[in-house]
Amino acid sequence: MTGPVAFVRGLRRPEAYHGQTASSGFFEGWYVKLVSADLSQRWAVIPGIFRGLEEPGRPVRDEAFVQVLDGSTGRSWYHAFPADEFTASSRGFDVSVGGNRFTPAGVTLELPQLRGRVTFTTPLDPWPVTWRSPGIMGWYGLVPFMECYHGIVSFGHGLSGDVLVEGDPVSFDRGRGYLEKDWGKAFPAGYVWLHSNHIDADPEASLIASVALIPWLRGSFRGFIVGLKHGGRLYHWATYNRSKETRLAIDDTHVRWSLVGPDGRLDLEAKRVRGGLLHAPLRTAMHQRVEETLEGSISIRHSDAAGRVLLEGEAVCAGMEVFGDIDRLLATGSR
Repeated sequence: MTGPVAFVRGLRRPEAYHGQTASSGFFEGWYVKLVSADLSQRWAVIPGIFRGLEEPGRPVRDEAFVQVLDGSTGRSWYHAFPADEFTASSRGFDVSVGGNRFTPAGVTLELPQLRGRVTFTTPLDPWPVTWRSPGIMGWYGLVPFMECYHGIVSFGHGLSGDVLVEGDPVSFDRGRGYLEKDWGKAFPAGYVWLHSNHIDADPEASLIASVALIPWLRGSFRGFIVGLKHGGRLYHWATYNRSKETRLAIDDTHVRWSLVGPDGRLDLEAKRVRGGLLHAPLRTAMHQRVEETLEGSISIRHSDAAGRVLLEGEAVCAGMEVFGDIDRLLATGSR
């Protein structure tokens, strides 16, 4: 658990490190997506820290890590480091694990799969933060007992630089990046997560969408947060802003999801494909295995209250996770 001072300080800076006072039962990770201009190279690099709960008769599992997902092949790697090789700032986005560093200026990678420097050529574009609504979680971000917190560090930014990809030089010049993060006690027991910022109808558009089982007091509810940025404006649908789900259907081939709210109607149809396995936090260890792909595609249709189409297109290089107790997720009501 983080202390109250660190929690309040972190409200204004979702991108920063929240775990300075956490000694056990805590994780924090930053999801850094790198896509080359020709879309042939799609990588997710996830630095972070995990501090396990004490269990009788078992040593506490504390470790830093950098996870790597090759979105083109589905291969994945988990690189563990001693916890003392992790450092991060509580005042902004500045994370180091071993010889790897991640800042608003770019990333330096010293991993077996990726070695080199990728520079961010445009400023990071975060979800707006206010005292009443500290980022994508809205007022739920003010609740100190949430199981998992989420932040959008950048909807999209430009890339440049050369990286050795398993020994071969690859250019990320004119590529596109994305950056988000999670922190807290553990991942939800069941959830769907979708993302793309490669949308044919608007090259600057970006989608982030998630629905999850949220523990709440003595029960749980199905909570959702969706942000769609296009035309220079952020539209969003969330449990906390009077939006409603009109459909959520999940099967072996697709996720079909429709929502209505103050920003109109949003219809999503995501095609499921197989991906690589990533580690995710349980309360005692980074053992939970989550399948993620960067090969997904999402059909998007956004219309206003009068039915006029504001954006309609196809998103590619889409990140997608469908994890855990999906039957329970579908059966649980929204708040």
